[in-house]
Amino acid sequence: MQKYYTRACNFYYNNTSREKVKKKISLPVSGNKSLSFDTIEIITRNNKKKINIRSIKNLPSKIKKKVLIDVNNIQRVKKIPKLKFNNLPILMGVLNITPDSFSDGGKFNKKNSAKKQINKLILEGAKIIDVGGESTRPGSKEILQTEEWLRVKKVMSYLKSKKFFVSLDTRKSFVMKNASKYKLDLINDISGLNYDRETINFLKKSKLPFVLHHMKGNTETMQKNPYYKNVLLDIYDFFEDKLKFIRKNGIQHNHIILDPGIGFGKNMKHNITLINNVSIFHSLGLPVMLGVSRKRFIKDISVNNDSKERLGGTVSSSIFSMLQGVQILRIHDVNEINQGIKVFKKLNFK
Repeated sequence: MQKYYTRACNFYYNNTSREKVKKKISLPVSGNKSLSFDTIEIITRNNKKKINIRSIKNLPSKIKKKVLIDVNNIQRVKKIPKLKFNNLPILMGVLNITPDSFSDGGKFNKKNSAKKQINKLILEGAKIIDVGGESTRPGSKEILQTEEWLRVKKVMSYLKSKKFFVSLDTRKSFVMKNASKYKLDLINDISGLNYDRETINFLKKSKLPFVLHHMKGNTETMQKNPYYKNVLLDIYDFFEDKLKFIRKNGIQHNHIILDPGIGFGKNMKHNITLINNVSIFHSLGLPVMLGVSRKRFIKDISVNNDSKERLGGTVSSSIFSMLQGVQILRIHDVNEINQGIKVFKKLNFK
């Protein structure tokens, strides 16, 4: 049986969007009238076709039923406890307490430097601090769970005192359990809950929100000739199957964020395809997060214009993602990205 997917496209913004929503010409993304769409792309493994939302009623009944479910999911208001979705995108500031992360390894693995970076990220506009004690760059090797926890522990009590939204970037339930004794608002497991069998039980018991992330293989092997039949639809199917698994294991809440995992088992073409079509994931009815910051695809595209921080490429891909309705951006250079977004909104959101 042929499977159908629905991608929102042809977006409108700010006043233009609100006027079109009011006239019922476009539909809001996640209940946000400042961002809406009037076109959908109906996709199969063999074909794709764009139609105006007013033409949905003319579709064959079986396809129409599926499309209407998807469109309803796109419009659904997204909620994560303690996070406000009224001013998007939400910036997640990266705090790597590691000696070997791909872009800032060793800069913040001391307690004092980590504290200074936390304060800097908050001051610059990060609404989430994502703490990681293990490098997950391509080719990185696993470290002991006790070593990872000792790194993370350095800042957990400090973050508790800041009363700030804290995300933990780990794939180990041991680290999750220990961190939860301090302060924890979100689990960001890059393995897609595949690394540690105990993670699903921890998430069930704690009822914590979490990121459902896609990665092909593991950090040591993920960039060795990654292959997909269709990267966009393969990852969509992964999310759909994983959500069924999560529900089957007793987690019924919708406090789940989807991250297609830019650079995690993807080549440049895969990454560009995902970013270009990221709005397809809205039809799963959950918030979408992207981590484009300083990623390799920026170097692959810019070639001789590459730079250490890759700020230009990060700003442009962040704004592009925002215009596709992505709710959360995982960022190293919060101030610069915030600056770019603020200026873009002022100039373009009329």
